[in-house]
Amino acid sequence: MSETILKPDTTFDVEELRKEFPLLSTEMNGHPIVFLDSAASSQKPQVLIDSIDHYYKNLHANVHRGVYQLSQEATHAHEEGRKRIQKFINAGSDKEIIFVRGTTEGINLVASSFGRKYLKEGDEVLISAMEHHSNIVPWQLACEQSGAQIKVIPVNDEGELIMEEFDRLLTEKTKIVSVVHVSNALGTINPVKEIIEKAHAKGVPVLVDGAQSIPHMKVDVQDLDADFYTFSGHKMFGPTGIGILYGKEKWLNEMPPYHGGGEMIKTVTFEKTTYNELPFKFEAGTPDIEGSIGIGVAAEYIEKIGQENIARYEHELLEYATEQLSQIEGLRIVGTAKNKASVVSFLIDGTHPYDVGTILDKLGIAVRTGHHCTQPLMDRFGIPGTVRASFAFYNNKADIDRLVEGVKRAAKMLR
Repeated sequence: MSETILKPDTTFDVEELRKEFPLLSTEMNGHPIVFLDSAASSQKPQVLIDSIDHYYKNLHANVHRGVYQLSQEATHAHEEGRKRIQKFINAGSDKEIIFVRGTTEGINLVASSFGRKYLKEGDEVLISAMEHHSNIVPWQLACEQSGAQIKVIPVNDEGELIMEEFDRLLTEKTKIVSVVHVSNALGTINPVKEIIEKAHAKGVPVLVDGAQSIPHMKVDVQDLDADFYTFSGHKMFGPTGIGILYGKEKWLNEMPPYHGGGEMIKTVTFEKTTYNELPFKFEAGTPDIEGSIGIGVAAEYIEKIGQENIARYEHELLEYATEQLSQIEGLRIVGTAKNKASVVSFLIDGTHPYDVGTILDKLGIAVRTGHHCTQPLMDRFGIPGTVRASFAFYNNKADIDRLVEGVKRAAKMLR
C-alpha cells in the first residue's frame, strides 16, 4: 500500500489518494470519469486488486478441509480476514463475525433464523420508513410465516425519524427492531445508539443495517451495543459478493442455522445432524475465500487512511455540494436532515430523474437515478425517485464542479 496517502502532518491529501484507484483515471463516454455512485458500490484501490491477484496466483485451495500446506495457508488467510473485521468493528470475539454475501443476506439470515425461533402470531417487528427494500422484504417474509406484523417508524419532511413515534410504537409486542444506520436515499444518519438503548430497556434486540455507515464513519459494535450489525464489502472498497453479519454470541448460539450443507455441521447421520460451533454454524459450503481476504484488506485500508479523516473530509464535500447545487434554479434537495452522510438526492422542476442522469452520463458523470430501492420512502415524499450523487473520500471539489455544470446543462436542455 502506498505510504503517500497521508502527509507527515496527517493532512488528508485527496489527490495522492485518487492515484490508488485505477478506474478514476479512465474515461466514460469520452470524458474523464466523475464517479458519484459510491453509495451503490465503491471503487477499488490497487492494494485490494493486488491482494486478490496474489491469492489466486499463490494461495488458492479450499479452506478448513486440507491437511496439505496450501490449504492450511489459504485457511489462515481466510480466517485472518475474519480477525481483521473483528478488530475493525471492535467485536468481542471472532466467533461473532459471520461471512455472508452482503448486507441483504445478513438481514435475510437474521429475519429467517430469528423469526423461526422467536416470532409468533401477534408479535411485532419495528422498522423505519426509510429502509432499503432489503430491510423490508425479509421481515415481510418472516411475518407471513409467523403471523407477526410490521410496524413502521415514520419520518418528517427533512427525512429524519420521528423519535416520539418510535417511543410510542416500541411496546411489549415488539420482538425486534431493524433499522438502517445511514439512509442510502437521503444520507440521514439515524440515532441508532439511542434506538438501541431504548429498545434494550424493554428487552428488545436491535439489528442495524450498516451498509452505508461502514465506509464513512467509525463503527464500534460494543459501544453501540448492537445485537446484530451487517454490512457489505463492495461498498467499503472491498470485493463484491462478500459481507459481514456481526451478532452477539447469545443470539447466534440460540438461533437455528440459515443454510444447510458442509462446514456448518459436526456430525451427520440420516437420522440427525449436530451443528458446528460459531461462526461456522452459519457458513455452509465453500466460502468466498478471495472475498474474506479482500474485505479484511479493505478494512485495513480504511483504517490506514483514518475514519476521522474520512468523515471530516466527506462532510466538507457534502457541504460544498449542497451549497453549489442549491444555487441552481428549480433544484430541490430531498433529505435535509441535520445529521447527514455524504449523499445529496435532488430533483429539478420539470424534469425526470432518469433524463437528468442520462445527460450526465453523456458528460462522463456517474450518478444514480430512481427510487434507490426505497419505494415506500419515495411514496412518503410523493415523488417517483431522485437523482442521487454520493461521495467517497476519493472524490474532490472538481468532481462536484463538473456535476454542478452538468446539472445546469441538463436543466437547460430538458426545460
